[in-house]
Amino acid sequence: MALIVQKYGGSSVADAESIKRVAKRIVDTRRAGHDVVVAVSAMGDTTDELLDLASQVAPIPAPRELDMLVSSGERISMALLAMSIHSMGFEARSFTGSQAGMITDAQHGSARIVDVTPIRLREALDEGAIVIVAGFQGFNRDTRDITTLGRGGSDTTAVALAAALEADVCEIYSDVDGIYTADPRVVPKARKLDVISSEEMLELAANGAKVLYIRAVEYARRHGVLIHARSTFSSSEGTLVIDETRRGELIDLFPQLQGEQMEEPVVAGVATDLSQAKITVLGVPDIPGKAAEIFKIVAKSGANVDMIVQNISAATTGRTDISFTLPKSEASTALRALAVEQDVVGFASLVHDDQIGKLSVVGAGMRTNSGVSATLFDALSVAGINIEMISTSEIRISVVLRGDDLAEAARAVHTAFGLDGEADATIYAGTGR
Repeated sequence: MALIVQKYGGSSVADAESIKRVAKRIVDTRRAGHDVVVAVSAMGDTTDELLDLASQVAPIPAPRELDMLVSSGERISMALLAMSIHSMGFEARSFTGSQAGMITDAQHGSARIVDVTPIRLREALDEGAIVIVAGFQGFNRDTRDITTLGRGGSDTTAVALAAALEADVCEIYSDVDGIYTADPRVVPKARKLDVISSEEMLELAANGAKVLYIRAVEYARRHGVLIHARSTFSSSEGTLVIDETRRGELIDLFPQLQGEQMEEPVVAGVATDLSQAKITVLGVPDIPGKAAEIFKIVAKSGANVDMIVQNISAATTGRTDISFTLPKSEASTALRALAVEQDVVGFASLVHDDQIGKLSVVGAGMRTNSGVSATLFDALSVAGINIEMISTSEIRISVVLRGDDLAEAARAVHTAFGLDGEADATIYAGTGR
């Protein structure tokens, strides 16, 4: 018997028939002799619809009330799922985030988990019940308010529960069969991976891969949680996200890890991201401390900077240009903050570009293989695609290019690294969650 935490996204519980299908899968897991804890998202597009309603009644909704509103979506799906399981003859109990002991900080809309005290969940499991938890939400002890975890919150809920309950595995269900070498909606020939290292998955998630969210992957890696990415719509074995140092101890639970470990692939996957914008600060005095001034201003605005490029100073003017990327949603705030301090910093002007795309190639094998950058740049050159910015880490190379070119670039690079599969990947629901 194992303790299994499962997470089902919005597309997996989009309607009554979908909820019944998920309930059957959960019951099948229980029939196999396992204890089951489930984190569930709101049905389909419920969260977006609630956000639309909020914007219609208030231009800037109060953050506390917005969390009260959007957290209701998960409460609906958790109760319906528990009802469906009951109708199949199995005991199920649903819990809100606060009832489940999901303790967070006080930041509405993007709260971070500070503790998990799953006392009621343990009691329910000990009494033989299947446990259903509303994802995406928690509770702050100081304010005694409901909070929400932000993007990928249900994934993070599932991983946090798995860590607190010392679960054997955390299964993340979506509408694709696992983790692919690229987003199959962008690169139809993407191949499903049987196993990927947590290190590689962290880089892919950080650079646009949507099947798993970065906060969940970070939490899992920090707390030693084994993630198994699977599809709600098939019985495919999915993809294991593992810490390679634990491979030996996991073989009993996952026989597919048996056998001699192959050498790491040079590139494990290609990630794409259309959610970023670029700001260029023109005419910056090329003297010590000016870059620091600029990024202190950006930091105070709350913007999260990703890539940075500074040009060589023009000899005639002694000035330079600094470009950086950040989420589109944070660009306007950063622009306003910089404009207020323009005279103090002494730069000439600002340019905002929200039509960019970021492409990243990720692979642990990059550490010991040369020529990765040459292959990447050659593939883009042959496709006639221009590069605007470049950033690297030990196992990643990222480039910024025109957003309109991103899909074509991803397909060209995917082929160049020999990642194409023989047939198109299967997508069951169409949202990626």
